[in-house]
Amino acid sequence: MALLEDAVVAEVSGSARLFGGMALLHARVQAGAAELGARVAWAPTGAAALALVRHGLAPDKCDGFRGPLAPLLDALPLEAIAAVRQHQPTLARIGCRTLGDVRQLPRGGLGRRFDKALLTALDQAYGLRPEAYEWITLPERFHVRLELMSRVETAPALLFAARRLLLQMAGWLVARRLGATAFTLRWCHDTLRAKDAGTGGELTVRTAQPAQNVEHFARLLAEHLAQVTLLAPAGDIELLACEVAPVIEESRSFLPDTLRKGASTDLALERIQARLGSTCVRRPVLSADHRLEWMQRWDSDLAQHPKSPAPSPSPSPGDLPLPTWVLDAPLRLMERDNRPYYQGPLQLLLGPDRVEGGWWHRSSAGEDALPLNVQRDYWLALSPHAGVLWVFQQRLAGDQTAWFLHGHFA
Repeated sequence: MALLEDAVVAEVSGSARLFGGMALLHARVQAGAAELGARVAWAPTGAAALALVRHGLAPDKCDGFRGPLAPLLDALPLEAIAAVRQHQPTLARIGCRTLGDVRQLPRGGLGRRFDKALLTALDQAYGLRPEAYEWITLPERFHVRLELMSRVETAPALLFAARRLLLQMAGWLVARRLGATAFTLRWCHDTLRAKDAGTGGELTVRTAQPAQNVEHFARLLAEHLAQVTLLAPAGDIELLACEVAPVIEESRSFLPDTLRKGASTDLALERIQARLGSTCVRRPVLSADHRLEWMQRWDSDLAQHPKSPAPSPSPSPGDLPLPTWVLDAPLRLMERDNRPYYQGPLQLLLGPDRVEGGWWHRSSAGEDALPLNVQRDYWLALSPHAGVLWVFQQRLAGDQTAWFLHGHFA
């Protein structure tokens, strides 16, 4: 693809088979262009396609492959090609009204009276001279802006215009083989706004998995916009893909509406989070830490990042099983004759399992932060009434020790 004046030209002959033939490719491009509000023309040369679409012909007359190209271009007015349009007043005085009239003039006299760009543009449009384009390179980041046709006063109404930007973002993601895990929609308030309304606002939408589907993006964005109230009418919007990740290519299914494993759960969680807020839906995340309190955490970010897979907890030195339920804070146990009690005397079944470390972990970011270092001997214990427990013995100040309950087994 390349930029040609105010249009985009694409060489598609080499990709026709990938889309099931030229007819299916035509239909797909035509449907996508209609959603973006663009017009499409087809021709053996890029300049000819631009001339056809610029003249505003009907879609069935914008196909330069239906017949000979020269008669179709000859009927177009001088404005169809930019290099010819520059000399329209002079050409009109000598009786030229169409491109065909210009081509009937002697080439020698035409070249002497006008610049070489006119003959070059005509030859390239008619396929008599090769075209050279500088093909488009996709940007590293996606950030586009759209000026709204009219002022929008309600947030849900922004979805109609935002959908056009979502289509562009989806195309950028597919071309770069990426999926968006977060994108931000920004809106700028109209200049005729109240002083206390501010310049605009924004919202960020997150997905559970890297996504490329426009309908998926639109559904999530609609859920978020339904909860937003504009402080002033919006005049333009921006869309930014703030977090992207590589997508794992999967084989397509022959059956319609077939979701990958776990996709329905991800979609449901995303919609719940969009309605209730990002802090109301959380998922457990494993951490590379052998201390029981920090082996896992709850994260409101539903996205599964492929670059940093969750580590599996390493087996303990004594191969002791880990408890099903962990207390928020260890509970100090009563002792009798150096024996821990919890709803009766505890019988130590397996252990000890030494867990030590945490000098790198601070309780807060301030200067008075304390290291969360632990030195514990864990045991598997049996209570006569509470069942199997996870307890540990820890050294206190001096030579004193204490027993703590840290978890239960289901």
